[in-house]
Amino acid sequence: MKRLLAAVLLAASVSVAPAIGAEQIKLVVPFAPGGPVDLVARTVAVELGPRLGADLIVDNRGGAGGVIGTEFAAKSPPDGRTLLMASLGSHVLAAALRPQLAYDPIKSFVPIAHVGAVPLLLVVGTQSRIASLSELIAAAKRTTMSYGSAGPGSAMHIAAEVFNGAAGVKTTHVPYRGAGPALADLLGGHVDIIVADAPVLVPMVNSRAVRALALFARERSPLVPDVPTAAELGHPDMVMENWYGVLAPAGMAAPLRATIEKAVLDVLTMPTVKERLAQGGLQGGGGSEVFAARLAADVAFWGPTVRKLGITAE
Repeated sequence: MKRLLAAVLLAASVSVAPAIGAEQIKLVVPFAPGGPVDLVARTVAVELGPRLGADLIVDNRGGAGGVIGTEFAAKSPPDGRTLLMASLGSHVLAAALRPQLAYDPIKSFVPIAHVGAVPLLLVVGTQSRIASLSELIAAAKRTTMSYGSAGPGSAMHIAAEVFNGAAGVKTTHVPYRGAGPALADLLGGHVDIIVADAPVLVPMVNSRAVRALALFARERSPLVPDVPTAAELGHPDMVMENWYGVLAPAGMAAPLRATIEKAVLDVLTMPTVKERLAQGGLQGGGGSEVFAARLAADVAFWGPTVRKLGITAE
């Protein structure tokens, strides 16, 4: 019995030993709580901490369209104690608007895993009388309207400017520290439009808290099957998706990176995590090589595109 008890205690001690030599890990979210990046991060974090044998804390560091939190992660030691949940907006678009950053979106990081991507939805508050994309465009041509975003360079910002350019209108940008505060002001009637990721908007559409006018995708989503795509409505250039991925500071040792990558990919295959991410419309995903290729392609595409649209960091 003593030998059996000793074996059980030894097994227990091994199972809770930190897999990466850290008892606490920060998963930095470069936006305020309540937005899509935050929701995805918390979904992953619940299971990732136990996989790595560490206490995993979601650390919200919003501001400047994701730059503040991203810079913090870039300057952190590459010891596994700090990870970053990035998005297209925070990592690529914000950098495209600010070429003089203290970090490089590719050179300053090591890709760990691509969590998935989602199309963006254009919505108005239910207090609005606007019921269609054509009505919105007509109203924006008649009067001054505004849109909220998670900050300059966020996907919400760039997507709304894609709408402006394709529709031939000029709605006014109102930046916030995250999607959560922007949505609160949409519900309060302080801004007119939001273009944001499906994970945070679909539940609000289904509960009739907001009214969806168009999906920025080439095909309709089964999550909101009654919402037409902008392409269906005669605006094929209104197409944009946002992605989410986990990165670490550059210089991380290859074995450590591989350990964290495996843990993240294992979490993404768990039924509960898969179901929750699918409820938000996330598709795709993959390991570090897939993510690195996606990053390189998006940096090459969005730099010239942002300049072409004439978007600046406000």
